[in-house]
Amino acid sequence: MIFPVPLLPFLLALLATLPRAIAADPVPAVPRGEVRTGTFAASRIYPGTTREYQVYVPAQYDPARPACLLVCFDGAGFFNPKGALKLPAVLDELIARREIPVLIAVGVNPGVVPAAEPGAPPRNHRSLEYDSLGDTNARFLLEELLPAATRGLNLTADPAGRAVAGNSSGAIAAFTVAWERPDQFRKVISHIGSYTNIRGGYAYPGIVRQTKPAKPLRVFLQEGVNDLDNLHGNWPLANRELAAALAFAGYDHRLVLGDGGHSAQHGGAILADTLRWLWRDWPQP
Repeated sequence: MIFPVPLLPFLLALLATLPRAIAADPVPAVPRGEVRTGTFAASRIYPGTTREYQVYVPAQYDPARPACLLVCFDGAGFFNPKGALKLPAVLDELIARREIPVLIAVGVNPGVVPAAEPGAPPRNHRSLEYDSLGDTNARFLLEELLPAATRGLNLTADPAGRAVAGNSSGAIAAFTVAWERPDQFRKVISHIGSYTNIRGGYAYPGIVRQTKPAKPLRVFLQEGVNDLDNLHGNWPLANRELAAALAFAGYDHRLVLGDGGHSAQHGGAILADTLRWLWRDWPQP
């Protein structure tokens, strides 16, 4: 279609206002980070479980300089190069452009207890680990998984340089870890978070409102207006309630609503801008 000439200035101005989200497809000129994988099966906090993990180390990583940290629950989804999030490709470009600091990303899959006998299904620990309130998952992360997954890597000890992220139950897991341990993590990315009555997450808006003083957290919430509405609760309403509580209590936060459902598509489409917002005032490496 050819637009009349008078429309061209308007269209150019409109394009300039669009979000700066970058394509997650690889660009050859950008240095590519390394992705390592491993298995962790030595937990005392979640005994009997085994899980896969992923570690992204950017090309710009210097062992002499502490790197920031991003932990992602349901890590396989974040690290899938054909998935909605494509985290390594997004990090490659943002770090190369110096729009976020040099950071190491760790993907953590939920634990699985192997079948007790042939033919029986394994027992998935995802809901137990992710939907439960309290500090158990944070202790697992800090005391067991991260020391194994990041052995030999130089990570910042500054909690303002350490973030945790997730989708759905992984999102409430991320919020819970930062809520319980703001001395370790002060940035949260929550996509389509399950702040509903699965294992008590519906209580968070009241907890946030009543906790004084406010915790030093920065929280990004993404939600779809057509997300789930079931016996556990209404996901869009739950996320709005949490955002309202964060606003009431004076937290640095942002809620972005889309028209999607219970999917990572919207979160993936805006992931680059989310990361820019999260680290917007971090010193350049």
